[in-house]
Amino acid sequence: MLTISVEGGPKGSPLSRRAFLRTSLLTAGALGLPNLLSERARAEATGRPRRDTAVIQLWLGGGPSHLDMYDLKPAAPAEIRGPFKPIATNVPGVRICELLPRQAKFMNRLAILRSLRHATDDHAAGMHWIQTGHAVIPAAPDSINPTHPSLGSVVARLRGPNRPGLVPYVHIAPDPMGFPIFPRIFDAAFLGPRYNPLRVESARKKADPNRLTLDNLIGKVHFTTPQLELRPGMTLDRLDDRERLRRDFDRLSARLGRSAALDRLDQHQRRALELVSSAAARTAFDLDREDPRLRDRYGRNAWGQGLLLCRRLVEAGVTFVTLNTDSFSGQWDNHGALAPAFNDMLPVYDQMLTALVEDLTDRGLYDRVLVLVWGEFGRTPKINPGAGRDHWGRAAFALLGGGGVRGGTVVGATTPRGEEPSDRPLWPGDVLATVYRVLGIDPQGELPDAFGRPIKLVETGEPIRELLGG
Repeated sequence: MLTISVEGGPKGSPLSRRAFLRTSLLTAGALGLPNLLSERARAEATGRPRRDTAVIQLWLGGGPSHLDMYDLKPAAPAEIRGPFKPIATNVPGVRICELLPRQAKFMNRLAILRSLRHATDDHAAGMHWIQTGHAVIPAAPDSINPTHPSLGSVVARLRGPNRPGLVPYVHIAPDPMGFPIFPRIFDAAFLGPRYNPLRVESARKKADPNRLTLDNLIGKVHFTTPQLELRPGMTLDRLDDRERLRRDFDRLSARLGRSAALDRLDQHQRRALELVSSAAARTAFDLDREDPRLRDRYGRNAWGQGLLLCRRLVEAGVTFVTLNTDSFSGQWDNHGALAPAFNDMLPVYDQMLTALVEDLTDRGLYDRVLVLVWGEFGRTPKINPGAGRDHWGRAAFALLGGGGVRGGTVVGATTPRGEEPSDRPLWPGDVLATVYRVLGIDPQGELPDAFGRPIKLVETGEPIRELLGG
C-alpha cells in the first residue's frame, strides 16, 4: 500500500524535511510502493509496440448458475430446469433467462461460452484456476496458497497503464470478500506486490448517493483506496506543487549523498507522488462528473455505480479493471432460495451490464474494451432441498463482448441436463488466452518466477477461434 504519511504540525503546515524523509522511506519501502509502478517507462524506452485495448472484468463471485442464466433447459424435469423460463434474444435461436430482457435486445453484441469447465467445486481453487489458468489442490476447503499471478497482474506486468498518471490494474469490491484468501487470488503472486491491483475497498457508512467521489462512491457503501489515502498534514494542493516536491527531493539527495539506490528511490517516489496527485487519476475516480441520467441508467446501487466507475477508469487509461460483486452475503453462492435471490439480483445485473455495453458503444470504446463476465464455477443441475443449487465445476458459463469479439456468438453446449459439456469443451486457459490475444499479449508467453524459472502464462489453452477467428 502507498500511504503518504506526514506527521506533526496542523493542517496546512509546511512539508518539513524530516516529514518528507519519513514519507520517502515509508512509501518506497515498508508500504510497498512498487505495486503502483508499471513497465510503461521500459516499454516506451525500448520502443516495444503497445495496443490501446483494455478489459473490464465483472466477477460474479460465488458461482453463478449457468442453468438459470444463459443455459436454461426447459425440456428437463422440474428439479433440473429450475424456476425461470427462457426468452428469445435478437440473435435467432439464442435464448436466455426471462429476467435478462435488456441483454436479450443486445445479444448481437455479446458472446456466450456455454461449455466452460474445470475440475474443482472449491471456491478458492476454482477462483485460482479461473483467474490464473493454473490448477491448485486446496489443503482445506476455501484455503489455498496462490501460486500464480492473476490475469490482471499479468496484464499490469506486460502492458502497464494505457496512459501516464494512471495505474494499470484496479480491483473494485463493493463489499468485503467472503474469505481472507479470496482477495489474494486477484494479486500478483511471484510477480511481486508491484503488480498487485490498486484496491478500491468498502466500509459501511451512510453516504449521499447523489454525491459519489473517490472517497464516497456507492450509495450506502463508502469506498476507500488505502494505497492513495492522504494522512492529516498532506493535501492534494501540496502534492500538486510539483516544483516544490522536486526541490525537496534535491535537498534530500544533497543531504544523504547521491547514490544509484537513492536515484532509484527518487524516481519511484516521484512517480508515486505523480500518481497520487494526478489530475487524471482524481478525475477518473470522480463519478460526480457524470450526467445524473447516465448514472441512473447504470442503476443507483453498488454494482451499477461500480461498473460505471470501471468505464471511467478504462476510458482514462487503466488497462484492466475488475468489479467484484462477491461479499460475505454470498450473492451468487445460492445454496438455498435461488429464485428470490435471482429475482432481486438479475434485474440489477441486467440493467448495469446493458448500460455498460451501450455506454462503451456510444463513446466509441466498445471495439477496444473487452467486457468479461464469469465466476469460479456453475451450479449443480439438480435443485437441492433448500430450493438452491450447489457448487459445480463441471459446467459453467462466461460472457464476453467488445474488444473485437464476435457478438451474437454461442460457443459450446452442455448435456440435456446441464451436467457437463457435450460440444466444444473449454477450460479457463482458453478464456485467458483469448483475453491475452485481445490485449496484444502472446498467450503462449512466459514470465520468470521468483527464482528466474520460466512459467507459462496459462498452463493449457489457446484463443477461442469462434470469437476471434484464425
